[in-house]
Amino acid sequence: MRKVFAAIITIGDELLIGQVVDTNSAWMARNLNEHGIWLKQRVAVGDNRSDIVSALDQVSVNADIILITGGLGPTADDITKPVLCEYFGGKLVTNEEALANVKHIFEHMLKRPLIERNLRQAEVPDVCTVIPNKRGTAPGMWFEKNGKIFISVPGVPHEMKGMITDYVLPKLKEYFTMPFILHRTLLTAGIGESFLAEAIEGIETKLPDHIKLAYLPNYGMVRLRLTAWGDNKDEMEYELDEKFRLLKEKVKEWIVIDEDITIQQTVSRLLKQRKQTLGTAESCTGGYIAHLLTRDAGASTFFKGAIVSYSNDVKKEVLHVSEETLSATGAVSEETVRQMANEALHLLRTDYIVAVSGIMGPDGGTPSKPVGTVWIAVGNGERTETKKTHFRFDRERNIELTAVHALNFLRIFILSTGQKS
Repeated sequence: MRKVFAAIITIGDELLIGQVVDTNSAWMARNLNEHGIWLKQRVAVGDNRSDIVSALDQVSVNADIILITGGLGPTADDITKPVLCEYFGGKLVTNEEALANVKHIFEHMLKRPLIERNLRQAEVPDVCTVIPNKRGTAPGMWFEKNGKIFISVPGVPHEMKGMITDYVLPKLKEYFTMPFILHRTLLTAGIGESFLAEAIEGIETKLPDHIKLAYLPNYGMVRLRLTAWGDNKDEMEYELDEKFRLLKEKVKEWIVIDEDITIQQTVSRLLKQRKQTLGTAESCTGGYIAHLLTRDAGASTFFKGAIVSYSNDVKKEVLHVSEETLSATGAVSEETVRQMANEALHLLRTDYIVAVSGIMGPDGGTPSKPVGTVWIAVGNGERTETKKTHFRFDRERNIELTAVHALNFLRIFILSTGQKS
């Protein structure tokens, strides 16, 4: 079965200068892949006619489907629609359904007066099929040219997702016979990418052409993903599961979880399964660990709270870290995080606690405690364990790495303890 390839073009000067982070492409790529479509290329261009046209010509050479996002707003720099109109040889006309949608949104939802600029949102090239926008004013557009499909949707993520999910993906299934694409993913910790590759070389070299292995390192951990494609799903499932079993056997001493979830989701699931609770005492991370743990719905079932003791005064007055400890060993020390953890456990009344204190940079380091030095403590009231780590990156990455390493240290600690009866 022939693979179906797609390309994504994101449009906007704000993307090129880093003012806005492109999350649309990642979401589109993931959803295309889940529906059996392989992403061939991603291109970002500014609000410039010649750059948009050049990108359309370039990506359509090797892609069956070209997804375009951005540049459909009501302002002068939103030039995608007139450029597409010219590119496909049409003229702008008012689409009555889109016009009714614009009027409804302004009159009944926003309760604001309509101006001419807003009404022009309902104009579309007469050579396109209109894609309804149930979440905004700018309609999407579907074009066909030389056997290729071009789809233009707004850059607003909420609106784009609605159109892709409700209209674009179902319609694409009418045009293409998609192969099945299946993934199996596991997360490892405690081993680098190159050493991991050495450990599983025997498995990787024996994979058939329709199964690929990918290494995805991030935050000191490495995800391994097996991807298979074909037209017989049952056979693929069986073969992929067997290869995945062999892979897990090879890396069993480093496995965190054999699913495509994050370390915080792994810890959350573990606590939910055990019906146990957690709190954090954070200094250098400023509450970032708590943020990670509460990003997903349902965190209230296991997470009770956080004490962000960024200053020494809070460490002393709230977490009762002694003046003697801070004077003798400093805020970044085993003794300090141990006292932070023990007092936070008492104050928050949780089953487990994780505490961190470190120097994130770029300033504050000393010869004995350079930037990136971090102490981590985890405890459960019966015992407290500590760990010293050192990271060598910028402030933001040091904070992220601290959080991930602290959560993995906590995971190991939880697994070593008994479960409440």
